[in-house]
Amino acid sequence: SSTLVFASVCAMLLPGARASRHLVARSPEALCSRRPLESAAFPARRHASARVPHYDVAIVGGGVIGSSVALHLSRAAAAFHGRPLRIAVFERDCTYEWASAPRSAGGIRQQFSKDVNVKLSMYGAEFLKHGLRELCAGVDVDTDTQFKENGYLVLAAPGQEEAFLRENVAMQWDCGATWIELIEQEVLKERFPWLSTSGLALGAFGTSNEGYFDPWAMLQAMRKASVAFGVEYVNQGVAGLRLGAPNRIDAVVLDSGAEVSVGRVVNAAGVFGSKVVKMVGESVTPLPVVASKRAIWMVHIKDKVASDGVTPAPPDNTPLTFDASGIWFRSEGSCGNFLCGGDPSEDEVDITDRVDNADLSHVDDTPFEQVLWPILAERAPGFEALKVKSSWAG
Repeated sequence: SSTLVFASVCAMLLPGARASRHLVARSPEALCSRRPLESAAFPARRHASARVPHYDVAIVGGGVIGSSVALHLSRAAAAFHGRPLRIAVFERDCTYEWASAPRSAGGIRQQFSKDVNVKLSMYGAEFLKHGLRELCAGVDVDTDTQFKENGYLVLAAPGQEEAFLRENVAMQWDCGATWIELIEQEVLKERFPWLSTSGLALGAFGTSNEGYFDPWAMLQAMRKASVAFGVEYVNQGVAGLRLGAPNRIDAVVLDSGAEVSVGRVVNAAGVFGSKVVKMVGESVTPLPVVASKRAIWMVHIKDKVASDGVTPAPPDNTPLTFDASGIWFRSEGSCGNFLCGGDPSEDEVDITDRVDNADLSHVDDTPFEQVLWPILAERAPGFEALKVKSSWAG
């Protein structure tokens, strides 16, 4: 019998992708166990054998969350159970071409409004700096995630936004995130001379443990280490869950029709996690997680000074900056490149049941040209003259 567990991520990954790292040549076969659908381990239903394969833990989804769960469990199993756990990760697309994490901006922050998110992300920062390397000890895995602790700079307008930001930072300090500091408007310009402080009351800046990293590198490291520690990655999606006793799951049904006996099921399907919960039945409370398409643009700034001849362009260590309008931007590398996104006019639209790869392959540049770019140039005049190099969606 099995319990369904929903896995939560400890690092915030903004929608979109770091294309330069995601589109590198790689062999999916080297990362995923591509068993024939008619194999002895996973027989198709029409050839079902009497002996159904069993796993102690079945993880639905092999992205960053699923691979993190697999790595942590595989390392902790011997200590808690005295024996290795049989762990399987079921991932429909082992190339990860359309997965959320590789298409993200790789941001991590502790500046949240809920204490549980702050604490999870505090662990996430330690994991990026030390934990991943320690968990991968003993195997030949590159654990360098290119973590840049350039910080998050969250900006607030006077009034309610200012009050919320002060309240949030006080809570973050109570959680132990004392590296987050409030910066009044007059000091913001001194600390960040490339920033226009017009219409702002203050900002909150994470001096450490915040910034951005390479999510594809982290996914590769966790996945390869998990496989080295005995975790099986299976290139199939989960089409259903077979229930036994009330509130118990006996097996997962794969896309091929094969059934796999399980002891525990971990829902690591990300934005599609609500679909997995629906497989349990109507008696289970729906999971309020939906998929919403988001785009990222990579732009290049050539000029070192804005058109006013005074204001410098944002530097190569620009923090991930959240403007009060809802847009964000950060530096990418050391060649005048920046990632940006967000659209204040964009509504949250649930596309969980209709998003597909063709939809994600197209990015409409109209929101950037009409909404995003003017706000960027107003907040940081160095963005007045820029060139769009690429864009993508996730």
